[in-house]
Amino acid sequence: MNNIAKLIANRLIRLTGNIFKILAYPFHWVFPKLRFTIPAYSPAKLARSNRSAIPRTIWQTNFTDQASLPVYINYLFNRLMSLNCDYRYVSTEARSEYLQTHASTEIYDAYMRLTNGAAQADLWRLVVLNNEGGVYMDIDATLVWSLDKLIGDEQQAVYIKIDNNTRFTNYFIASAPNNNDLSQAIEKVLHNIENYDPKMGVYYSTGPGVFDELLKGREDLCTKDRKYVCIQGSFTNEHFQYIDRPRSKWTHINPDDLVKKKEP
Repeated sequence: MNNIAKLIANRLIRLTGNIFKILAYPFHWVFPKLRFTIPAYSPAKLARSNRSAIPRTIWQTNFTDQASLPVYINYLFNRLMSLNCDYRYVSTEARSEYLQTHASTEIYDAYMRLTNGAAQADLWRLVVLNNEGGVYMDIDATLVWSLDKLIGDEQQAVYIKIDNNTRFTNYFIASAPNNNDLSQAIEKVLHNIENYDPKMGVYYSTGPGVFDELLKGREDLCTKDRKYVCIQGSFTNEHFQYIDRPRSKWTHINPDDLVKKKEP
């Protein structure tokens, strides 16, 4: 019954999001330069009465905190679904600063060899969750239910699957700190960067392909179908997410240029 309610919420969110997307086209035609600021930090609006394994902090990143209307509405909706969680937005510059301070030289150097922001974010999310714990969500991801109820108090990690619940993805990850799965994923990404083959591209070198290869077949994990947890593209799309940088999504890059050669 609970999953039915979540599925209904999913459909209603998509319907509402599509309406906002349609309205956003004339809005940004009339106000082409208007942007909305996503805050670097937004504290929890409601206090929690008990402690949980997964810290109630949402982590997000993007190439800019200046958002189009649909991206900002998506942010506001997620805050509504996570009132007892802190929120942290980390800029491109702050990501590299964090890794330089809180990660090994090997991780930082590998990160700096990546030329694409999405690939950099793939590695950063693993490190920040392994260090700090919390919930990572892509900037276009939308919760379909209360985040507190989705991840519970006892679980050490919650992962989601796509494609009829058959493949792991990384656009939503909830984890306690010091997660061995994340440590292994970091090591795999470092290996892929060091031994990069353009056939990998972003998806298989740093992205969801790494997560799926690492976790597939595991029976000891808390996994959920994405449609009951967190969906993508409800309120926004590529046009609005990259409104100031058209065709800069990772799908448009040349795989040959993803990883810089090591300096001698």
